[in-house]
Amino acid sequence: MTGVERAAGQGAGSGPVLLGVRHHGPGSARAVRAALEEVRPRVVLIEGPPEADALIPLAADEEMRPPVALLAHAVDEPGRSAFWPLAGFSPEWVALRWALEHDVPARFIDLPATHTLAWGRQQDEAEAEAEGERPLDAETAADGDTGSGSAGLRIDPLGVLADAAGYDDPERWWEDVVEHRGAGEGDALAPFTALEEAMGALRETYGSGGHDRDLVREACMRLQVRAAQREFEGGVAVVCGAWHVPALRQKTTVAADKALLKGLPKVKTDMTWVPWTHRRLSRTSGYGAGIDSPGWYGHLFSAPDRPVERWLTKVAGLLRAEDRMVSSAHVIEAVRLAETLAAMRGRPLPGLSETTDAVRAVMCEGSDVPLALVRDRLVVGDVLGEVPPSAPAVPLQRDLTRLQRRLRLKPEALERELELDLRKENDAARSRLLHRLRLLGIAWGDPAVSRGSTGTFRETWRLRWEPELSVRVAEAGVWGTTVLSAATSKAEADAVTADGLADVTGLAEHCLLAELPDALPTVMRVLADRAALDTDVGHLAQALPALVRSLRYGDVRGTDTGALAEVAAGLAERVFVGLPPACAALDADAAEEMRRHVDAVHGAVGLLGDAAAAGHGQLRGRWQSVLRVLSGRDTVPGVIRGRAVRLLLDDGELAQDEAALLMGLVLSPGTPPADAAAWIEGFVGGGSGGGMLLVHDERLLGLVDAWLTGVPAEAFTDVLPLLRRTFSAYEPGVRRTLGELVRRGPGAGGGATASGSGIPGFAADLDLVRADAVLPVVRLLLGLDEVDENTGNDMAGVTG
Repeated sequence: MTGVERAAGQGAGSGPVLLGVRHHGPGSARAVRAALEEVRPRVVLIEGPPEADALIPLAADEEMRPPVALLAHAVDEPGRSAFWPLAGFSPEWVALRWALEHDVPARFIDLPATHTLAWGRQQDEAEAEAEGERPLDAETAADGDTGSGSAGLRIDPLGVLADAAGYDDPERWWEDVVEHRGAGEGDALAPFTALEEAMGALRETYGSGGHDRDLVREACMRLQVRAAQREFEGGVAVVCGAWHVPALRQKTTVAADKALLKGLPKVKTDMTWVPWTHRRLSRTSGYGAGIDSPGWYGHLFSAPDRPVERWLTKVAGLLRAEDRMVSSAHVIEAVRLAETLAAMRGRPLPGLSETTDAVRAVMCEGSDVPLALVRDRLVVGDVLGEVPPSAPAVPLQRDLTRLQRRLRLKPEALERELELDLRKENDAARSRLLHRLRLLGIAWGDPAVSRGSTGTFRETWRLRWEPELSVRVAEAGVWGTTVLSAATSKAEADAVTADGLADVTGLAEHCLLAELPDALPTVMRVLADRAALDTDVGHLAQALPALVRSLRYGDVRGTDTGALAEVAAGLAERVFVGLPPACAALDADAAEEMRRHVDAVHGAVGLLGDAAAAGHGQLRGRWQSVLRVLSGRDTVPGVIRGRAVRLLLDDGELAQDEAALLMGLVLSPGTPPADAAAWIEGFVGGGSGGGMLLVHDERLLGLVDAWLTGVPAEAFTDVLPLLRRTFSAYEPGVRRTLGELVRRGPGAGGGATASGSGIPGFAADLDLVRADAVLPVVRLLLGLDEVDENTGNDMAGVTG
């Protein structure tokens, strides 16, 4: 009796047709389709959570495009979730589609998700991460693929079978035995019969594989199969992992199976479809489904004929798009090489390893660099599935989907860069959405450095939609039903629970970036309270720059930041009062940290400006007074004193002659060499353009040179590392020019002056004519003048 005749007998009532598969195996998917066409069952039972039965009709929707996944999450704890991924080449998906196309009922028969999620809650944190978030061990491991980090079987059934067949690689064995077998060749049930026999032998040797959960799941599936047989009088086909087939064939009593399910924990669960990606199907990803090459498997399943030729043509197209010289002759030679390698290795057809070797040798000229691109884009792939709008979703997800469509921000699996001009309404709305999502913990986009402009009106984002972001959306749903309301509630709650002042100031910055006017009063009230109670100058100095940046963001977004400016000005006053005492008696590490605070406060005061300081005096004048105190106080570490002098010099509050005098005093023989070196580091170090200052003013360079040559030998080794750290930060051209000046000796150029007289490349004085010539271009770049559209000329003319 053939397998088909035996299946027909089973359909009449003798027993279910058990189709044991490898999840996400295209060969299994083809075999399932052929078997269902032959058997024509009256009901199809599929391994999966029964709560998803109501979602099965959505698989026939025109807008449903795999890969997709069933997502189950606990209603009271959305972060506790589980995925059941399905690709277009997954046997379960093929079975679902066949049932829908033939008007045959389809049902899921695995352990309900209500128990699966509750099980994870009872385990320790490490196991909960492996099991509660990845309850796919039965789908990725128990059926012939243990996956990465799965807590399923202690054995790899495919590995055992491959080893018995003389293969050192289970993937190669599976490809040769199953994936390269065409659908409909001979007995449609033959592969399932062979796999059942093999898994039966393995289970006789290894038992259940060492996982008690499989015994419970299999008891649940047996009960479901019995119920379907009674309801449909036979004619039952079961699509499940091959590892479970012997257990489902096993003769047990209903009472024994119910006893295994008695007393299981429960949790209220919601379920829906969510988009999935090929990258997440790969074994190495966070929610992996146990296959190394989903892109390759998708190709094997969809290619109608000549899969090797079609695959290598895809590879050639990708490499051409990356400007590599790949011709049709390369494709022909790669096909020949792949077939030759398969013949030499005794394989029925070239597999992924043969085609990869051929691509490396022929198309990539032996280089693994372009080969890595082939693996990333084709072997794994960036395919992102789609789910129809009619699929159940939390209200927050629906609002996010609406915003994505209105703003034309389509979620994509491939990372892309998005440039935004905040002066445009649509780009400003996109920025608000991305910032609100980040505040909610939904990291769809990450801010990046803008390459074209540093203006506050421009933002750059790197976008990539990952499937687990659907879980983050469900979690964030507790804060509100829309993105705006959820972000507002989350910001208010975070302000109350923030640990420190810097956290609250950062939150205020986020509120302005995300434009949350209803949350800002609460955040500002908490900020004012924290600032009034915090006496740590370091904390205050860390908080001030974030507040000032927020003022700039408010300007470009047209947000009222008056209250924020008041808090910032008050915070600056407190920093001014507390900074000099806080800078006394610091060790080297603390002094360097405080020097960074001084730089940050200086930049913040410059941005804050006097206009924002109404009622608080002249902030810049107050800050310059603080810098003068720091520069002249002996108890302040040298690195801070040197930086204070440099900042005053840059602001024009200190003449160059006065700065040279202060440097001369510090570098006098009475100052300890280590303290003098620290002063030099503060004055010309820290990436503040100190190298160019020494290039332009040979008097300062001469002072440093004379001091360094006079350092005693016993102190020189202590001073040298500090100076090396300072001067090594300069640009190579600056270091080269300084070396030439030192080698020539001070004054050798004919009397150096502050303006650069005598230094190669510098005139004796400023050339006003040449300087004026660049003003129109500078004003145009800054947007200070309008331009006649007809002539292109500056309408305001050249102004000084």
